[in-house]
Amino acid sequence: MAKQGEGGGYNRPRLQLHVPEPKFRPGDTVDFSHIVVPEAGVQTRPDEACEASETNPLCTDLVRVLGDDNKAHGPWDPRLTPDKLREMLRHMALVRAFDERMYRGQRQGKTSFYMKCIGEEATSVAAAHALASDDMVFPSYRQQGILIARGYPLVEMINQIYSNRGDKLKGRQLPIMYSSRNYAFFTISGNLATQLPQATGFAMASAIKGDSRIAAAWVGEGSTAEGDFHSALTFAAVYNAPVVFNVVNNQWAISSFSGFAGAERTTFAARAIGYGIAGLRVDGNDPLAVYAAERWAADRARMNKGPTLIEHFTYRAEGHSTSDDPSAYRSAQEREEWPLGDPIMRLKLHLIEIGEWSEDQQEAMDRELAESVKAATKDAEKNGILGHGLHHPFHTMFEDVFEELPWHLEEQAEQAIRERQIKWPQ
Repeated sequence: MAKQGEGGGYNRPRLQLHVPEPKFRPGDTVDFSHIVVPEAGVQTRPDEACEASETNPLCTDLVRVLGDDNKAHGPWDPRLTPDKLREMLRHMALVRAFDERMYRGQRQGKTSFYMKCIGEEATSVAAAHALASDDMVFPSYRQQGILIARGYPLVEMINQIYSNRGDKLKGRQLPIMYSSRNYAFFTISGNLATQLPQATGFAMASAIKGDSRIAAAWVGEGSTAEGDFHSALTFAAVYNAPVVFNVVNNQWAISSFSGFAGAERTTFAARAIGYGIAGLRVDGNDPLAVYAAERWAADRARMNKGPTLIEHFTYRAEGHSTSDDPSAYRSAQEREEWPLGDPIMRLKLHLIEIGEWSEDQQEAMDRELAESVKAATKDAEKNGILGHGLHHPFHTMFEDVFEELPWHLEEQAEQAIRERQIKWPQ
């Protein structure tokens, strides 16, 4: 009989755990040469009605359209008109201008919280353009580009961020957690990944009713480690739900890198293979590739061919939120060294390359958009900012749960109002 060792086994090696560790920490020199960036246009494009297994190679590849020559290449080129390209460029630039103004507002104490999406604009704007305007979207908290692409008023977004008396959500949601039934934009949840089973449920209900609206959901790569992710994909796969799952792999959760969600093993798109559904891995900083992949998945869903999982391979250029300091856990060089560039810059250079844009036009548009965001901010500030008392009436905290307010809540509301008036008389 083998002799028992100190570790409790019988002449067997000690077991060890692996703890993921990012390649670069603060102060390190960054080298992204380990990231394989294939040539644009070489990826095959299966028919939307193909068997899901035909997309398996694309789960570990990287669909790209815009090359280093700023031209569109290959079968994934969506062949959009110059007007559509300029519209997408404008919306992405507007998102960035909006982010800059709201970030400044948070630093000035006008709101408690904000989240920028610098570098990730294509994953929401280009995808939104590829969907029908009434397709129901289930966003995470970095998809402000969807609302902007659908024409939602900036003033309403700012009212919500400031939680003022103009806020249609009456101050009940954390800033940036928008909701709009009229724009088919499902309420953002602070609980990670809950939007995925909700999207699957909507898609299943739409199919049961014989409707034509599909669902599309967004989630960060870190949230794919949540149980809700797997529940949603299981139901979608079993019932062939018409839903698109967008995984925005921006390399980092709030302070932990993507390896803690499984990125060291394989791609996030590869999870589609295990569920037997279609999967695509896309250059998330290539607006044309994002548009093409989202349209492909949406068309597939409308053809009753089931769900698609899209991994948008991108990079979070700034902090997770205004509560986060990325310099504490990652190298400051990462943003400059990221090999896939900036989505706005890439689309701008493409339009210039095909003779449909210029640097002067870009500068003029950026100035115009900055002024429009500034004007919307001033209008929203008339409704109040954080801590300035211009909020919804106190009684509204008891409303909108029951169709008719029960007597005991009405009694509590009256009591609370009396006590409030005693403590803070007008």
